Amino acid sequence: MSENQPRTCGACPNRGTYYKANENTDHLEKSTVPKPELVYQNRTTLEEHHHGVPKTNFPPDLTVSPEKSAGDGCCSGCNNKKVDQEEPCPDNPYAMEKCREKQPVQINRSPHVSVPNDYKQNEQMHLSSNPKAETTGPCYLPHPEDDMPKATEASMGPIGPWATGRVDWSPISGMTGTRPIVDKYSITRYSEGEWRRKNKEVLDSAKDAQHRANLVDWNGRRCLEQTRADVDKNQEDSTKRLTQRSQDLHRWKCELEMAIAAAAEEIGFLEADRRRLKTAAAVLTMPESIAGECLERRTGRVDTELVRDEVEEELIKELALIAEIRETFARTLKDVEMQLLEDKTAKQRLEYDWSDKTVTHQIEAVNCALNNRSNIMLFKPGSTIFPDDQSSKEHWEHFTRETLQEGEATRQRSITLRGTLDAILINASKDLRAQADRVDLALSRRNACNEQIRIALENELKNILQRLADVEDMIKSLRDQIRRMDIPMKKAQTRLDNRLQRPRVENCRDDAHYGLIEEVKTIGENVSALSAQLKIAEANQAELIKTRGVLEKEIIAKRKTLEIDKMRAQLIRSHYPSATALTGH
Repeated sequence: MSENQPRTCGACPNRGTYYKANENTDHLEKSTVPKPELVYQNRTTLEEHHHGVPKTNFPPDLTVSPEKSAGDGCCSGCNNKKVDQEEPCPDNPYAMEKCREKQPVQINRSPHVSVPNDYKQNEQMHLSSNPKAETTGPCYLPHPEDDMPKATEASMGPIGPWATGRVDWSPISGMTGTRPIVDKYSITRYSEGEWRRKNKEVLDSAKDAQHRANLVDWNGRRCLEQTRADVDKNQEDSTKRLTQRSQDLHRWKCELEMAIAAAAEEIGFLEADRRRLKTAAAVLTMPESIAGECLERRTGRVDTELVRDEVEEELIKELALIAEIRETFARTLKDVEMQLLEDKTAKQRLEYDWSDKTVTHQIEAVNCALNNRSNIMLFKPGSTIFPDDQSSKEHWEHFTRETLQEGEATRQRSITLRGTLDAILINASKDLRAQADRVDLALSRRNACNEQIRIALENELKNILQRLADVEDMIKSLRDQIRRMDIPMKKAQTRLDNRLQRPRVENCRDDAHYGLIEEVKTIGENVSALSAQLKIAEANQAELIKTRGVLEKEIIAKRKTLEIDKMRAQLIRSHYPSATALTGH
């Protein structure tokens, strides 16, 4: 390891020149925090003791001047320090402005390292512009200098009470920084800065508690005033809502009375169309059986062919349409048979609703008449509930309107049912025939698609078989080539073994030896490449065999699907009933 050349600042490399600092230059006098990025912080040179930092991993002390103070810093002779001259300490350690004479602080520097003058001037220019940090506020609160690095109190040499590490090179090693110097550290638990920060936290928590107490007092007074206003307003609003509710009840009661009078006049004459409706319902059995048979046959498809395709979707829609039409016929037939009974039932329901609203209207009238001086009021805490069987306002209004609408619909059905019955039958017939045509079209498209994919799969199977034969030939060629590589390998290794038998100095690393080593390496790499290609080819062969099995299985499945859709489904659907038969004629 080569040591760095010692730096020199003049004629004598071991003697520093000290001069008096400029009286007008103050370092960090103002209460400001310097910016984190300074010129000397960007340097990475090790052991720059003239910057006030013993190592590059320590931050600089901004309270220390980069200049040496003039005077008797050193006596005659190199590196013989006199009594340390320290800056006078004020009464309050945190009141830096009390210092009468602001002189730069002497920087701890290795006694055997000299500083060039140009470095001194540059550092003086960089640090002289930074104002000096001032301490403001009480002494028990945090100060700006708490977060600033502290200057070292004494230098640490390679030997002495500070150097507890083992220096096994030489005394020069500790001086030049080529060996670390281990320091002893204090066991102090907290710093003064942490103590002042703790004081600030306690004071802040006390102020927060007082602020919360003021908020509680203000909120309590506001709550008392707001409660009185809310009680009066709530009573007035409740009375208005009860009055509006009573008016709504009276309106619905009048409408129910008119609906009851109209329901008593209705009579139905639907016996003539009853037989036609039953005939049309019987015809629905045939299309329903055809669609069900097609779905059942298509469940015989194998594996991946058992899909929910367009044909199955249309068949399911056809069954749903037939079920819906059958339900419509049954509902219409029930309406025809039970029309007279429905008139009586609707009238009875209207009368029950009118009776309930009459009782409710009387109760709401009593509630509207109550005031603060009424003598019938009692504490009834059990009434402050929402019963499970209690209806909502929307449900109550919907129930009343539904009762009226159902009564009116029952009355209108007895008049218009014979006219609408014919339209229902015709529309049902049209819907069934249209859905049957869609099923037939989807079935034809599906059969054509299956035929195309069957042909494509057979062609792919032929290609796979051809590629499988080619891969087998490639595997055979690779194995033969790997076996043939054994002879060149044996030859090269035999030559190397024979050359190792050369005596003494004749056993040298000549060009021939390097060539044989390279030949063995090349042969090994070629064998590895051939082996890798052989594995890839074998994997490809297995994949082709698997693909061949998949293709053969898919071709069988496609042929089975074509047999079901063509030979069975299309034949059954040729017996679908006509539109005339679906209308009941």
